[in-house]
Amino acid sequence: MKTNNITRLVIAVYILFMAIPHTASAQLKGENIPGDFGLQSGTQAPPAIMLAVPIYFYNSSKYKKSDGGTLGSPEFNMFFTGIGASVVTNIKVFNANWGATLILPFASNRVEGNLVNTDAPFKYTDTYIQPIQLGWHLKQADFVAAYGLFIPTGKYELGGDGNSGLGMWSQELQGGTTLFFNKQKTFHFSTLLSYEVHSDKKDTDIKTGDILTIEGGLGKTWYHKTSGPIPIVINAGFVYYMQYKLSSDEIPVGNTVFYGDKDHVYGWGAEGNVFLPAIRSQLGIRWLGESGARNRFQGNTFFISIAYMLKSLATKKE
Repeated sequence: MKTNNITRLVIAVYILFMAIPHTASAQLKGENIPGDFGLQSGTQAPPAIMLAVPIYFYNSSKYKKSDGGTLGSPEFNMFFTGIGASVVTNIKVFNANWGATLILPFASNRVEGNLVNTDAPFKYTDTYIQPIQLGWHLKQADFVAAYGLFIPTGKYELGGDGNSGLGMWSQELQGGTTLFFNKQKTFHFSTLLSYEVHSDKKDTDIKTGDILTIEGGLGKTWYHKTSGPIPIVINAGFVYYMQYKLSSDEIPVGNTVFYGDKDHVYGWGAEGNVFLPAIRSQLGIRWLGESGARNRFQGNTFFISIAYMLKSLATKKE
């Protein structure tokens, strides 16, 4: 056996030990960060070119085992931000508006597995591109469907220190809806499903299981007239997310492949956002507290979004 093969075997055993300890079965992480969508998650934005800065912070001091018990008091924090650009056009595909999104993200403590202690520096992580986003608008419901791709642009080395990415290509399929309970469309409930599949990690046969994320909210919209044609728009309400590992992680050691128990978590909280036409910007804040976690951390998610409308592409009414 060559020296590099021995090294890989030792590293694989280490990852296996961290991913499947005696008292819990930690899971390899996916790319989708739950909580990045909330109110009206099943609605595509109006035709426009937007620039955005997402700010995400996660804190936890609890690791929940498969039986619901708590394993120690590990302190874990993760920070994520970046620069995003999106466009929604008037181009019709299957009678839906076509749009696209690009996110250039940075993160600290982007961990590969739930029980792996890390102090990774703030670095560029994996790029996200969504070349296909379709949005339909009906009288009492909106629908969205999309395809996205996570590109492993962040630094990754098996067992390396300071990794900023997860070392894998991840494909994401999305579908969702926002239902409106009155003609004015001011009361609404939304849900967005994101299904994530992954390639093997760089230079390994290690593969993260498929992940399903469900997120949305129940809210109300208020419109306040301004001196211009566009009103101030305020949204507020309750938000939620659920994330499930649907297939087991695959961690090969020698001729044996180990499969860890699948994890899941639930999050519940509140959101408020406002669109201010005077500065062509939308500001939002979202908090969710987690419950029911198994084989993963359980904590609190904070999400702040700042978006600027660079150019409206809405067609003018005659």
